Amino acid sequence: MVAVIVGTWVWDGAGHHQVEDWQGALRGCRAGEGGFVWIGMDEPDPDELQRLAHQLHLHPLAVEDAVQGGQRAKVDVYDDESLLVVLRPLEYDEATSGVETRELTMFVGPQYVVSVRRGGHTPLKGVRYRLDEAPAPLRGSALGALHGVLDAVVDHFVVVADELGDDLDALERRVFTAGDAGEAAGVDAGEIYRLKREVSEARRAVVPLVEPVAALARGEVGSVPKKLRPFFADVLDHLVRTQDRVEGYERSLTDILSVHLAQVSVQQNADSRKISAWAAMALVPTLIAGIYGMNFTHMPELAWRYGYAWALGLMVLVCLVLWRAFKRSGWL
Repeated sequence: MVAVIVGTWVWDGAGHHQVEDWQGALRGCRAGEGGFVWIGMDEPDPDELQRLAHQLHLHPLAVEDAVQGGQRAKVDVYDDESLLVVLRPLEYDEATSGVETRELTMFVGPQYVVSVRRGGHTPLKGVRYRLDEAPAPLRGSALGALHGVLDAVVDHFVVVADELGDDLDALERRVFTAGDAGEAAGVDAGEIYRLKREVSEARRAVVPLVEPVAALARGEVGSVPKKLRPFFADVLDHLVRTQDRVEGYERSLTDILSVHLAQVSVQQNADSRKISAWAAMALVPTLIAGIYGMNFTHMPELAWRYGYAWALGLMVLVCLVLWRAFKRSGWL
């Protein structure tokens, strides 16, 4: 079986470096040398994940969640010190203006971190280098690594929220900029629904993570020491602000959709008035022609030399009068 461990790193007093024998490095950390081991996995199959779980004595329920995938963002506590952290990192696709969701599962213990990524790139590489330069309370600890990952994921939430905000502003300008005859500037309901779906995708990643990060900031899970809680509180602040923005986008899109549907209704009413006006003008010559086409013997002007021209002139005159009346009333 091909291994899916993409890298193993150990943190000590000199920073991090890659190791081949992660088990030996972990024994050294547990023996009192300090630091922790980070094991990175990419799209592991169940057997590979179960093998690693057996070596690290991970809780079977945590492993089951990681194997099944598709979990909501959350932080679960096992054995008082072991955490299962599920994150839903986001990526914004410039080509399609769409939001793509990745999946990142982390097992966090006293001397180890296991990261399991699914669905593509996640912001982990930069975290490892930033951890070497982090404030002293964060360096060399598994909870410090968890903070670095959360901080990177939430910072990228902010980037995605900025992009969605730009899309929303552009859509809002188009909807509220009426074209000729009150047309809705070429926006259809499907376009609004598509952006609403992307915002909902972002919301599903952001909102469930707020309470778990708040619990970390309060020290209610994972035995987070007091010196680390302010760092998690800072992540929580960014996360809550992003939550407010995303939820505000959803409300704005609901309002924009209502306005767009109202514009469509107004446009349909205007079209109905135009159709009715033209139908009324078409009725007059039809009526006159129908009367003179009955061929009765005794009809006014039937034998008159200028009767044909008079009938045509009457049709044109009445149509002009009706056209002017409809134009002044705004029906045309």
